[in-house]
Amino acid sequence: MARIKPQALLIQSKKKKGPTRISVTTIILGNLLVVLIVLCLFGTYRHWSRRSLDHGETGLSNFEDTDSFVATKKDDSDGFGDLKKYDLPGYAMIKTSKGYITVELFKDRSPEIVDRFLDLCQKGYFKGMAFSHVIKHYVIHGGNSEGLGAAGEWISKGKLHSDLITSPKHEAFMLGTSKAKHNSKGFELFITTAPIPDLNDKLTVFGHVVKGEDVVQEIEEVDTDEHYRPKQNVRIIDVTLKREI
Repeated sequence: MARIKPQALLIQSKKKKGPTRISVTTIILGNLLVVLIVLCLFGTYRHWSRRSLDHGETGLSNFEDTDSFVATKKDDSDGFGDLKKYDLPGYAMIKTSKGYITVELFKDRSPEIVDRFLDLCQKGYFKGMAFSHVIKHYVIHGGNSEGLGAAGEWISKGKLHSDLITSPKHEAFMLGTSKAKHNSKGFELFITTAPIPDLNDKLTVFGHVVKGEDVVQEIEEVDTDEHYRPKQNVRIIDVTLKREI
């Protein structure tokens, strides 16, 4: 048998296939693909989680996101009465056609009225409410006026008692509602623009303005007819409830 020359053996060895090597580029591309898949899965998870949370809190759209609280009401009649006082919003940002008025609510002094006010805010009751009467150096009033009588009577009493000593309850920029109305379906809003001691027996004060006094004064300056009704439409656009400001 003829011997194979060393040179021929070398040629044959070169023709044999060696183990396949994976390039560095292929490894990098594979890792990038895995990372991309993980990021896509994570993004999908976050999207559906946030969507589920948004659907669960649809009824709290009147609360500022950063300061909102989650509360489950038993039914509409319960309002917020089953919550602790510190859980309730302490402020209301009233957006008017003239600007924002921020009010601190008296949760301790007038809990029932504040509870009713918060419940109505949640239901959008005050959206579009017009300031139906504007009496300079007295009050601006949203809602019907049947609870307090004729506007002229308010002014005459205000002038008569203007020299009386007033308490914080009678100061300017106080938020109140008619005592004759707050237990019914209606709810009026009054913001005083001067100390008014004579309204103590007709108004329940449940808050005071802490920001936006200039907006109150701008509304106070609008032109009115002989019945103190504004000649231009001045209204509440929306109310946002906040725990802190």
